[in-house]
Amino acid sequence: MEPRWLLIEGRNEAGQVEYAENRRDRENKMIDRPESDVDLFTTEVMKDPYPVYRMLRDLGPAVWLTKHQVWCITRYEGVKRVLGDYRTFTTSKGVAMDPAVNEATSGPGRANSLTSDPPLHDEIRRVTGAPLTPRALAGIKEQIETTARNLVDDLCKRRTVDGMVDVAQVLPLTIVSEMVGLPEEGKKSMLRWAAATFNAMGPMNELGSEALPQIRELHQFCINDAVPGKLKADGWADRIYQAAARGEIPAQQCPGMMREYIGPSLDTTIFATGHLLRHLGDNPDQWQLLRNNRSLLPGAINEALRMEAPIRLFSRYVRAESTFDEIVIPEGARLLVLYASANRDERKWQDPDRFDITRRNGDHVAFGFGIHTCAGMHLAKLEITSLLNAMLDRIARFEVGEPVISMNNTLRGYDRLPLTIYPAEVAV
Repeated sequence: MEPRWLLIEGRNEAGQVEYAENRRDRENKMIDRPESDVDLFTTEVMKDPYPVYRMLRDLGPAVWLTKHQVWCITRYEGVKRVLGDYRTFTTSKGVAMDPAVNEATSGPGRANSLTSDPPLHDEIRRVTGAPLTPRALAGIKEQIETTARNLVDDLCKRRTVDGMVDVAQVLPLTIVSEMVGLPEEGKKSMLRWAAATFNAMGPMNELGSEALPQIRELHQFCINDAVPGKLKADGWADRIYQAAARGEIPAQQCPGMMREYIGPSLDTTIFATGHLLRHLGDNPDQWQLLRNNRSLLPGAINEALRMEAPIRLFSRYVRAESTFDEIVIPEGARLLVLYASANRDERKWQDPDRFDITRRNGDHVAFGFGIHTCAGMHLAKLEITSLLNAMLDRIARFEVGEPVISMNNTLRGYDRLPLTIYPAEVAV
């Protein structure tokens, strides 16, 4: 009998050496796999992704994307299963599509809570998540609400504004950047670095390639500038190093953990706010419902998140062969988890393309699910709730114009959103 090493035929889709008989077995299982040549990262798809997501859902719960040589999980049930099973579908090998990016953002000294499994994930999350719990946020709630009221007072005077720069960005940039406590250079670059980070999570297309120099810049900043003595004393970032000094985390993890406060803490909240403003502006009946009954406010926020997930996808690495309705995904595969598709799955939601703030929608997956659920979701909801309450106090109605879609491999949001304000005392 020939030695097994002579039977090696090549490498599988994950780049691993594979025996010939194993490859034949795997290919036989994949004969009937659903496939699509769609590119999820073109300008056209970014502008209007939802028909494409529906097409993929109709093909199957798991679809092989020939353009990118990865699987995608398309439906709500499958997405929630993947997100809830970190042992099989791990993030510890990165959540990007590009191997080099995954190498640079996972592993000892580089990982954060998103790109790690327990026990390291739990150690990191205890530190970075500490200031983001509802109890901890109670200490800054009044500051956020005061900032929101001042913002809305200004909007009522100006009347015509950009819903992104003049509204959605204000609370995150005013509150979060101050609480994180980066040096001034870092504060000014947070939005730019965050956009680059999310672009690098996709394929190495033009957006991904252009992001790499900015990612390197961010890494150097985290190593050389986001350090004790340069950070705001007792700010959220400084507390990472305090935890290392107490022995709660390895000191080498601090730069990687710093990235958790630079990316997701801003862009996702900003884009979620923009989506909510657009849908409430496009659906004045829903705004009126909210004015008449503020108990619907959590449902309004969740409905905007369901309709337009700020993070439309992340990837996972498959540790063990898995089956989705008889579709076999092999061990070692890389797959995309389509949050934005799951949130409009007709199998889960009735009339999913309709904005309805009375819908039972608390189980959307815009914030993820399982151990990697977004640590900043309570802060995001507090900021958006404070803004909406202030708007409901002063604004009778508002109108939105056509938004300018932000071109980003991973995020879904707007660069600009024309907004016209009609204060309650002068509404026509």
